[in-house]
This record gives sequence, C-alpha cells and structure tokens, in this order.
Amino acid sequence: MTNKPASASPSRKALRSDRVIIISGVFVVTLLAWLWLIDMANGMPSGAMMGMAAMDPWASTELYSMLVMWIIMMVGMMLPSATPMILIHARVVTKKNTVKYARLLSAIFTSGYLLVWVLFSVVATLLQAGLRDLDLISSMLESNSDVFAGTLFVIAGIYQLTPLKRACLNGCRSPLDFILNRWRNGLRAGLRMGVEHGLICVGCCWMMMLLLFAVGVMNLFWVASLAVLVLIEKAFPAGDWAAKLGGVSMLIAGVFFLSRLV
Repeated sequence: MTNKPASASPSRKALRSDRVIIISGVFVVTLLAWLWLIDMANGMPSGAMMGMAAMDPWASTELYSMLVMWIIMMVGMMLPSATPMILIHARVVTKKNTVKYARLLSAIFTSGYLLVWVLFSVVATLLQAGLRDLDLISSMLESNSDVFAGTLFVIAGIYQLTPLKRACLNGCRSPLDFILNRWRNGLRAGLRMGVEHGLICVGCCWMMMLLLFAVGVMNLFWVASLAVLVLIEKAFPAGDWAAKLGGVSMLIAGVFFLSRLV
C-alpha cells in the first residue's frame, strides 16, 4: 500500500531535496569509509604485520577485525556505483508515498543492497582466513604464489567476458528497467528489492573483489583502481566496453604471472 492518495504528487522541491540528501549521504559515507581504510593501512607497519603473521587466522579477534575491514571496504567501493539505482528508487517511492515514508523506503532499499555486501564480506573474511592458513596469501594480505595470483586473474578475465557477467552488468546499468520489472510496495518488499539488486551487483563484481587476494587486500592503489573500474562499468556510457577491456587486461596479467614460472 502507498501512504498517500494517487492524486497527490510530490513537489519538485521535495524531489530535489531527496536527491541532495542521497548524493550527500553517499559522498559522506564513502569518504568516511576511505578515510578509515587509509588510517588502517597507515597503522599497519611491518612490525604490526609480523605480529599478524604470528596470529591464528581463525582467531575470533582477527576474524572480527578483518570482517569490519571487508565491510567498510565494500561500502567504500560499491556504494558510489549504486547511487543511480538509489536515486531512481527514491524518485519513484517519493511519487507514490508521503515524503517521510518514501525516505524510510529508500533507506530500507539501500540497507537491503548493503546487506548483501555484508554477507559477501563474511564469505571473503572466511576465505581470507583459509588462504592464510594454506599460506597462499601473506601477512601483508597479498598473494604468496604466482600460480595462485595468475589463476585468479585468468578466472576473473574469463568471467568478465561471460554471458552471466554481461547479464548482471546490464541489470546494474539499467536501474529503470529494474524498477519497472521488480517493483513491489511496502517495507519488506523494499528490503527484498534492495537485496535483489545487491545480488545482481555481486554477480557483476564478485570476481573483481577476489582479485584483491592477488594484489593485496590492503593495497589501496588496487582497491581504488577496482572501485573506479566498477564505477565506470556500471555508471558510464562505455561501461560494457570497459568490462570487456578489463577482462582482456586481467587475462594478460594472469598469463604474465603464470609465465614467470617457466
């Protein structure tokens, strides 16, 4: 059910205000996430890394700190690219509901989207602990093995060129189509829509996120580079070509790593 008569319509001022609120909110949250990551990276000198190397990667305190890191990193990387979808959703719900209720629906939709990336962060944290246990990544959280790094890049490159990647990317690049085809009313439905869009986004980007195990989970240059690639893929006109070019580049990088074994 909507929360106001169908004849009522939001003022342009309300729509403009919501747009400013969303863009400002995304900017502030993203900025805080990156400031936190920079502070964490600067606070992890070699001595601290030696201490991490001596720790059990399955220790609860280590798992918790790594989970927090992954969650904040995923927010900083993925939230900007979801902004077009959040803006269109907010515009639609504002036209169908009172301004206050629409903002609640928009917040719930965004929470559903981020919830999926929190769950992805849980999986990534457990995978990281397993890789450290197998000594495939170092205490610096980067690959110890050219075979492992090369294999990751090759798999990522191949995935970039698959129909599944293309379908998920099209879903991310067509927020209006998503709204038209998956629209549901209500708070629980808004959460479900956010989760669905988050799953599409994970389907588009999951392999790129796992490349961080090859180049360094806390290597902020590569974290930022992947975030920019994700943003270009999802929000810029030539995003589909960027995905293909990225895939070819990943394949080349993978072959380079594997060729060093010869």
